[in-house]
Amino acid sequence: MEFGKTRILLADDHALVRRGLRLILDGEPDLEVVAEAGDGAEALELSGRGDVDLAILDIAMPRMTGLQAAREMSRRAPDVRILMLSMYDNEQYFFEALKAGASGYVLKSVADRDLVEACRAAMRGEPFLYAGAVTALIRDYLQRKRQNDRLPDSILTPREEEIVKLIAEGHSSKEIAQTLVISVKTVDRHRANILQKLGMRDRLDLTRFAIRAGLVEP
Repeated sequence: MEFGKTRILLADDHALVRRGLRLILDGEPDLEVVAEAGDGAEALELSGRGDVDLAILDIAMPRMTGLQAAREMSRRAPDVRILMLSMYDNEQYFFEALKAGASGYVLKSVADRDLVEACRAAMRGEPFLYAGAVTALIRDYLQRKRQNDRLPDSILTPREEEIVKLIAEGHSSKEIAQTLVISVKTVDRHRANILQKLGMRDRLDLTRFAIRAGLVEP
C-alpha cells in the first residue's frame, strides 16, 4: 500500500457489485480497497484488524445488516469512518444510517458519480448527503421546529433569559444585580424561579441550558 492512501473495507453480499465498486475506488490515486466482506458480521470482524480507515457497507446484508454492523463498528472501532451504500432512496434508512454512526449515505444507482467524493468527504470528517437526503434533513428540521413551536418555547421571560446568560458567563448575584439595576434579593428570587421552571439544580445545569438555547457560546 502506498503511503497516504485511504484503506477501504468494501462490504456487499453481491460479488459483482463489489467488483464494480472496487474498479471505481482502485482507479483513484488516493483510495485503495484492502479488504472485502460478503456480510455484516465478516465486515465487523475485518474492521477490527487495524488496517482499515473507511468501511463502505451495503445497508442490506445477510447474517448482520449494514446498519447493525455500523452500530457495532462505531462502538468497537471508532476510528474507522463509515459510509452506507443502498439501493433505496429511503428517508428512514437514511436517518437510521446517521444514527448508526455513518458519515454518509450513497445510492448504488449513482455510485459511479458519488462514491469517490463520499469517501474523500468521510476522511475529511465531513458528511456526504445525496440531494434527496438533504431535502429529507431540511424537512425533518422544519417539522421538529413546528412541533417545538407548539411547546412553550419561551418558558423563560426575557428578564430570566438575561439572568441565565449572566449566570452562565460566571457573574455573581451581586454583579448581576449591578448590571441589571435590581436588588441581589430579586436576582436570587429569579434564579430560584428559573431552576424550578427548568427542573435544574445548579449553575452547571443552567450553563448547559444556556449553551443549548444559544444564549451563550460554548
